[in-house]
Amino acid sequence: MSSAELLQYILLVLSALVGVSYFYQTVYMALPMLRRRRAEKHESPGAGYDYAVLIAARNEEKVLPYLLDSIRAQDYTGGHIVPYVIADNCTDRTAAVAREHGAVVYERFDRVHVGKGYAIQALLENIRRDGALGRHDAFLVFDADNLLRPDYITQMDRTFAEGYETVCGYRGSKNFMTNWITAGYGLWYVHDCAHMNASRKRLGVGCACTGTGFGFTGRLLERMGGWNFHTLVEDIEFDTWCAVNGVRMGYCPDAVVYDEQPVTFRQSWVQRTRWVQGGMQVSFKYTAALLRGLFHGKAWQRWTCFENLTLTMTGYGACTLSAVLAALLALMTAGAAGLIRCLALSAAGMYMGLLAMGALTTLLERERIPGTLRQKLVSCLTFPVFMMTYLPVAVCACFCKFQWTPTSHTVAVGVDKMPQQERRRIPAKIH
Repeated sequence: MSSAELLQYILLVLSALVGVSYFYQTVYMALPMLRRRRAEKHESPGAGYDYAVLIAARNEEKVLPYLLDSIRAQDYTGGHIVPYVIADNCTDRTAAVAREHGAVVYERFDRVHVGKGYAIQALLENIRRDGALGRHDAFLVFDADNLLRPDYITQMDRTFAEGYETVCGYRGSKNFMTNWITAGYGLWYVHDCAHMNASRKRLGVGCACTGTGFGFTGRLLERMGGWNFHTLVEDIEFDTWCAVNGVRMGYCPDAVVYDEQPVTFRQSWVQRTRWVQGGMQVSFKYTAALLRGLFHGKAWQRWTCFENLTLTMTGYGACTLSAVLAALLALMTAGAAGLIRCLALSAAGMYMGLLAMGALTTLLERERIPGTLRQKLVSCLTFPVFMMTYLPVAVCACFCKFQWTPTSHTVAVGVDKMPQQERRRIPAKIH
């Protein structure tokens, strides 16, 4: 057997393994298209929790007041809501404007332990030190640039009442149609909510938060021993911890939070480099535990561990190896022309697959995606380009040293400026 034939067999087996491992994403995209809606929505009673809202802010005096105003405007009547802000290494009036808008404020100055994970940990430690931690049944985490729909906490409370210890909401964008970069972010987050999390909830497996707009109970906080997630992607680390420890995250499609996306490619590059490097940190820290989780716990927990493995360096490494072997085989069998043809076909296939993902997401969530028909069509066409720029970002992340830096937020608008979207009906619970 020649080396080319051996490589071909290896590539065939590896490609089949990768295809089987990621087929669930096709199923996740199909399920929401098939779900039935109720003719009438019957609101379930809530848990009636008292909530602490946790906000880490670094030089956010422009946007933070609008988040605090949207919290004050909540229609929730089941319990108390107390917003807490940690002004993290601020050099502006973030702390002052937070106090002016009714928040309990703490200030932190630590140039060594930087990042949102450390800030949230410090905020919770301050609340505990003041004797207020036990007054709250649950905690909600937001970024300073977020805006909440008036019924956000009401809807989250109803999902907590279903028995979940942690819940995430629906993530929209404040500046969805500013340009192709913000549209790329926005469409990805909508896909993650409307396809991935909606299908996870329907199948009864663990959902996943996407950076902001999630919450957890005080009982879970005590079980975790505080907030000890300090990688560059503390939300993904929290998700992964939940998976390996048998904590099923719920999803509330009617709890809508808006956040601001980077406008320039440079900002996007820096942010996504941090995400990729943070993903590597989580992979190195949790891969062994996720592998053990494949064989322990309930069926939903084993599946959630498997899904987490496909979304870490384990899964991405297999995809990368498969691509490299395919390119090598093309070069060995057809020379430079074959390699170019292989790369062109791969790029075209990737573009078409991502185009289909963007189009299906836009079709499914057309009422929740702002913009004209033309803008939506253009965003579908540019979405694959945005996602494919992850390839050079990932390469850069592997070879450059990264230091956490905050993302600048400048879209200072109230929730009344967001599109008034029709509330989606929650599908009947599947038994």
